[in-house]
Amino acid sequence: MNRGTRAVALATAALVLTACGGPAAPTTGLKNTDDVQLEDVNRTDPGKLRDGGELRWPVSQLADNWNNFELSGTHVDGYRMISTVMPSLFVQKADATVATNPDYLLDAKLVSSSPQVVTYRLNPRARWSDGRAFSWEDFAAQATALSGRAAGYRVALTAGYEDIAEVERGESDQDVKVTFARTYAEWRGLFSPLYPKQAMASAEAFNTGWRDGPKLTAGPFKVGTVDPTARFVTVVRDDAWWGARPKLDKITFRQVDKPALAEALANGAIDLYEVGSSIDLFTRAQSIPGVVTRQALTPDYLHLTFGSAGALADPRLRVALMRGVDTRNITKALLGKMVRDEAHVVGNHLYLLGSPHYADNSAVASFDVEAARRELDALGWRLNGEYRAKDGAELTVRFVGPTPNPVSDQVSKLLQSQFKTIGVQLSIEAVPATEYFKGYVNVGNFDITCFGWKKGPYPISSSKGIYDLDPANVNQNYGRVGNDTINRLIREGTAELDDAKRADLANRLDQEIWRAGHQLPLYQLPGAVAIRSTLANAGAIGAASPPEWVSIGFTG
Repeated sequence: MNRGTRAVALATAALVLTACGGPAAPTTGLKNTDDVQLEDVNRTDPGKLRDGGELRWPVSQLADNWNNFELSGTHVDGYRMISTVMPSLFVQKADATVATNPDYLLDAKLVSSSPQVVTYRLNPRARWSDGRAFSWEDFAAQATALSGRAAGYRVALTAGYEDIAEVERGESDQDVKVTFARTYAEWRGLFSPLYPKQAMASAEAFNTGWRDGPKLTAGPFKVGTVDPTARFVTVVRDDAWWGARPKLDKITFRQVDKPALAEALANGAIDLYEVGSSIDLFTRAQSIPGVVTRQALTPDYLHLTFGSAGALADPRLRVALMRGVDTRNITKALLGKMVRDEAHVVGNHLYLLGSPHYADNSAVASFDVEAARRELDALGWRLNGEYRAKDGAELTVRFVGPTPNPVSDQVSKLLQSQFKTIGVQLSIEAVPATEYFKGYVNVGNFDITCFGWKKGPYPISSSKGIYDLDPANVNQNYGRVGNDTINRLIREGTAELDDAKRADLANRLDQEIWRAGHQLPLYQLPGAVAIRSTLANAGAIGAASPPEWVSIGFTG
């Protein structure tokens, strides 16, 4: 799952539904969110690591698009691959703070507040794989493409870019001056990853030009093989890289179905996997020789996203349905054998457990069976036998989930049982995992679905594409749910430079998201990774992003 500044800018969608069920709980469980450290990566001086070797990393799917800003390119596994070969100007640390990446960016600073002006000084050694140096023109092209004003561009998020008035050349081509028409407080979330101007030159280039692979790269690795039939991608050390030499020769990203991860780790096909909410994956990792389980506080949470088609166009109905969902029961069913308590239940869409600004704002949609029944009655959806109907039409809600994916299967069945208690029929439609996002989620083809989001240090701007309702730019608001109040609070929050005031606006925004019945957070993932004990500077990286690709290696 993407943990870089890109995740900050986009709140990148991450399919974090993982296998569930299996053997009884082990004698020791994972820590709760109050006890978990920020990172657990076998921190080792890269100079002491073996030179060379191959890292074998499992993914749930290959990249649908290597343009991470295009609507189909936001999947977390795709971002992992992209981050090995494309530049992140800013990097996010394990504690969610952000720093410039000196391999690409020597300096970035706010030089004026009114109007807001930010200057960037690029590393003169930074070059695209065609030999051209990074320049202000790459910034200008990206700002235009992501502004939301360029016709035909399928943009995942416009936050920040839509506020840019002008991008200009400074004293040299590597000096960039960005002037904002409207104050944008979270500007460090922009231009990561940075793409070459050619990728942004037209709607066709933006939407489909990078679908099968990157046209240009500028990272410590370059693409070796993309094989969708055999379901793997390799990236290899790039000798043209100007930064610290990577310890690894090669990284192979191989598609592995969730239920097969433990066996793949045991037989040497992969070197690690994320446990997610799977007691089976957690338990089996304990018995694999040479494998340890590492854990860090993760910015990932699982949720139910609601659609707005048909009867669900009424936000009151969506909220009434949420009141029939026992999130603590679901959390206990999936995490209860693995963690020590129920601290992972989430009551906020913008801040997660562990954040100083976290507040449980879920009261309007909190679990209450009797309240759910009353609200459904008041909306005219009355019991007609076992299930509710209105004007002769039965209230049937369609849950769409990926397969194979035991966690999605378990969540949907728990939800089906809970909905039956309030007289609502839930139909479950399992679709191929490879088609789940592009064929269903991205196009709003569901009533309810379940996947994960990653959060970054800029909660408002990173959430704009998810909660802002703009008929012209769906972005990542897959359920097409929202209202003018939400849009206004997003605008006010992204323009507020005072941190305390911005946090207050974020929590007011969160309250409105609850009232709109947009999505129902379930739980924060425990953040555990099963990994070979000989692998260093990798594992449970917490909020850090992207992974430290040049430092990852083997101790022997």
